[in-house]
Formats: sequence, structure tokens, C-alpha cells
Amino acid sequence: MQPYLWQFFVMAFAGWVNRFQQDAIEYLKEENRVLREQLGGRRLRFTDAQRRRLAAKARTLGRDGLKEIADLVTPDTLLRCTKS
Repeated sequence: MQPYLWQFFVMAFAGWVNRFQQDAIEYLKEENRVLREQLGGRRLRFTDAQRRRLAAKARTLGRDGLKEIADLVTPDTLLRCTKS
């Protein structure tokens, strides 16, 4: 019975961590929407350093991961930056 109790606590903790991460992602997506509204439809301009930073993070997520969360630029744009 002891191992099952331990597994239960591990699973409960993992579920809590996952929920927290989802909430954090949703908050950041909404924050991006608010900032884009403040831009008033103007196009964002990134420096080369900013593009490289975004591309490095994009590479670890892959195309499917980016489709879920990328708000500022399209996944294709980010992945194109990683090839150069």
C-alpha cells in the first residue's frame, strides 16, 4: 500500500505543476494581446538579437508547440530564422 500512496502524491504534484504552467502560458498570451492592442495595429520590428533569442526558444518547441502559443510572429517565420 505504501508505493501506491507515494505514486498518488507524485501524480497529484505533477498535475498541479502542469496546471500552473498552463495558467502561466494563458496569462502571458493575454499579456501579449494587451500589448499588441496598445500598438494599434502597427507592425512589430525586432532587432537581430531579438530574432535570434526568439528563434533559439522556437527551435526547442518545434512547429506544433509554436502553433499553440506563438502570438507575435508565425511559427514559419520563427523557424525560418533558426535555419540561418
